[in-house]
Amino acid sequence: MTRTVIESKTKTVIIGFDEPFCVIGERINPTGRKKLAAELEEDNFDTVIRDALEQVACGANILDVNSGAVFTNKMASDPRYADNNFTEPPLMRKLIEIIQATVDVPLCIDSSVPGALEAGLLACEGRPLLNSVTGEEERLERILPLVKKYNVPVVAISNDDTGISQDPDVRFAVAKKIVQRAADFGIPAHDIVVDPLVMPVGALGSAAVQVFTLVRRLRDELGVNTTCGASNISFGLPHRHGINAAFLPMAMGAGMTSAIMNPVRLPEMEAIRAANFLMDHDANGGEWIRFAKVVEAVAAGATFAEASAAATAATSGRRGGRKSRG
Repeated sequence: MTRTVIESKTKTVIIGFDEPFCVIGERINPTGRKKLAAELEEDNFDTVIRDALEQVACGANILDVNSGAVFTNKMASDPRYADNNFTEPPLMRKLIEIIQATVDVPLCIDSSVPGALEAGLLACEGRPLLNSVTGEEERLERILPLVKKYNVPVVAISNDDTGISQDPDVRFAVAKKIVQRAADFGIPAHDIVVDPLVMPVGALGSAAVQVFTLVRRLRDELGVNTTCGASNISFGLPHRHGINAAFLPMAMGAGMTSAIMNPVRLPEMEAIRAANFLMDHDANGGEWIRFAKVVEAVAAGATFAEASAAATAATSGRRGGRKSRG
């Protein structure tokens, strides 16, 4: 059975077909978050710390850390800040250090800049997930050696030099190519987590069905774990959380084993917790029962983040000092 192991200094998370669904928290990402980018430019990491704590309390097993900030003010006085190769590596290192000092979950290092990925790998304690490699030749040649050098798993995105195909057979072929090229570097298939690319269902009516078909093929034919940007499915539509909450259990039923998503949203997390129980990935319903108490607290007036943090605090300290399963 395929198992992808991701570790922090004290915690191990396993992504696998026979494991509970792995939630990768997406919020530490300045792309599209002008306020966060402005704070990072001023070396203010308060929002990063709050996002890390809230996401873990709400159920994130892994935290994605993206360093793609645009430092507008610094660019005006120093043109070097217009180059992501200059700005991202030191920012990624600082983000990793601060988040590791705040929470104990494993991390997913997320950047399009190879130098930032390596800076994150050097700063990370444990065995992080690297995000990402694509089927583009230049990307394969730059990223796969890093994956091999640091012995870490990697997210493989199913696009190549021709772009993102709307044909699911083409996206499968790209994923297969990445798995094969990784094998040439001595990287096993269990360390490849394929993102089959979720299209917005508002623009492509068959988007979800395509993904479900792709996930089944990736599991059955390549034996790899899978992930996705879950909220892409509802992009541009009203009541997005309702669509996301329906999509996630269906993707899980097709064999998807993780998602990069916002865990500080009750509808999506409730759907995942229920699906884990129904798929026999929650022994005796223990996690569902604990989660039900959080839902009750929300109904009584607490925010989901507040209720989740209170539940986490109530159960903390019960485990020993050994490395624990996430």
